[in-house]
This record gives sequence, structure tokens and C-alpha cells, in this order.
Amino acid sequence: MNSKIDWSELFFSSTGRAGQVPSIIAGIVLLVAFAFYRSVVSGALEFLNWIVYPVLLYCGACVLSKRLHDRGRSGWWAAVILLALVMVLPRPQGFFDFVAGLVLVWALIDLCVMPGERGDNRYGPTLFRLTSSEG
Repeated sequence: MNSKIDWSELFFSSTGRAGQVPSIIAGIVLLVAFAFYRSVVSGALEFLNWIVYPVLLYCGACVLSKRLHDRGRSGWWAAVILLALVMVLPRPQGFFDFVAGLVLVWALIDLCVMPGERGDNRYGPTLFRLTSSEG
């Protein structure tokens, strides 16, 4: 198995599978990019939100889809996770944001802690792993 990661494929394609470590790294990169953008851009440059936010959401959906595929789930669950994330940012308020927070806790445990399915599954072979495992 090839341990080299195609980062553009990870961020810009929703097909295939991705392991825990590359997905976590990609998620951190996207969250840092979001935080950096929010801290730097203000005032007259806020029109860039119409470009930057959709790109970040698309990349997030691709990374989440690959990780969900690795767990044997449909990539469409990424929409639920991203909706929950948008609901709680910048700060959660009210009951529905509490529910969204629970969705995010589930996603963190399921996608960051639990291992992917071993071997091939209906979404294809195991790709984008930093280390290969026998078995």
C-alpha cells in the first residue's frame, strides 16, 4: 500500500476513503484556515466570504465524505455534520444548537477515535493512510 497522500485529492474529491490521521490533519488545516481568515478579514474585504466559505465547506465535505466512507457510512452524513458545525459557530445558543453540539460530539468520536473498516468496502480500497496495516 502506498503511504503517500495526495492532499489535493483529499481536499477536492468526495470519492474514496481516508484514514484517521490524514482526515484529522486535514480537519485541523481547515479549522485553522477558517480561524485565520476570520481573524484577518474584516470591513471592506468581507465580500470574500462569498468565495472563501463555500470553498472551505466544499473541502470539509470532501474530507468528511472520505472519512465516512472509511467507516462504511454514506458521505451524505457530511451534510449533517457541517450543518451542525455551522449552527454552533460562533457560539451555540438554544436547544437546537445543543442538539447540533451532540451531533458534533458523535462525529468526533466516530470519525476521530473509531478505526475505519479493514480491507475493501463498498466505497473502494483503503486509501490515504499514513501507515499500512496487514490483515
